Amino acid sequence: MASRPALPARTARTAALAALLLAAGTACGGQDGAPTAEVAQQNPARDRIGTLSVRSADGPRACTASVVHSPRRNLLVTAAHCVQNHRIGLLDGLVFTPGYRNGSTPYGTWPVQVITVDPRWAADDDPEYDVAFVTVGPVDGQQVEDAVGGNPIGTGQGFGLSVSVTGYPNGSDEPITCAARTGSQSATQERFDCDGYTDGTSGSPWVTASGAVVGVIGGYQEGGDSPGTSYSITFDERVSELYRRATT
Repeated sequence: MASRPALPARTARTAALAALLLAAGTACGGQDGAPTAEVAQQNPARDRIGTLSVRSADGPRACTASVVHSPRRNLLVTAAHCVQNHRIGLLDGLVFTPGYRNGSTPYGTWPVQVITVDPRWAADDDPEYDVAFVTVGPVDGQQVEDAVGGNPIGTGQGFGLSVSVTGYPNGSDEPITCAARTGSQSATQERFDCDGYTDGTSGSPWVTASGAVVGVIGGYQEGGDSPGTSYSITFDERVSELYRRATT
């Protein structure tokens, strides 16, 4: 596993990298008859989900991320392609804004410090390892999990799970959400059908009724190539090991 400090922002280069990563693809494939995501109503549990953007909350938007429980209370999960690309390396200067809505930043903006991806993703963008854990620094002496709480990571739970998926399309200042059921794309990739998950929603967490994160939009086709079907790698021992690396 690869744990690397995020580099300081370099203004012009960072904006260009963000554009390249976004152009690489960030969400979902269309499916006739699929439900459509709706604007997410405000909910304290959803405040654990936020935007990943460059330099500031109103900077270029990259993806969605969410707070997960960790010993140091400073960890996010997102898709690996949101934060690193084999051709251009790490995306510098990222910040996380939980609960962002219509320009409001109710919990502040948290600087990304360390990004942990599997070396097989780092080597050649292997879609079987398109998940990342991201450590953020404290704000005013407080860790992000202390501010908004965190969801546990759930692994080995199989397919056919009822989940809610909340994320931030780049074209909106409000998050969207959808209730869906996971299905098998392959033995190591899964999917759900719901329309509206466009660029920016990569990294959106798949959350069960018990609150466990069992996927993030990413994996196959870097999350999908149209807005109605989204993908994730199956959360199994690959994710358990990556989490262990990120928290030790």
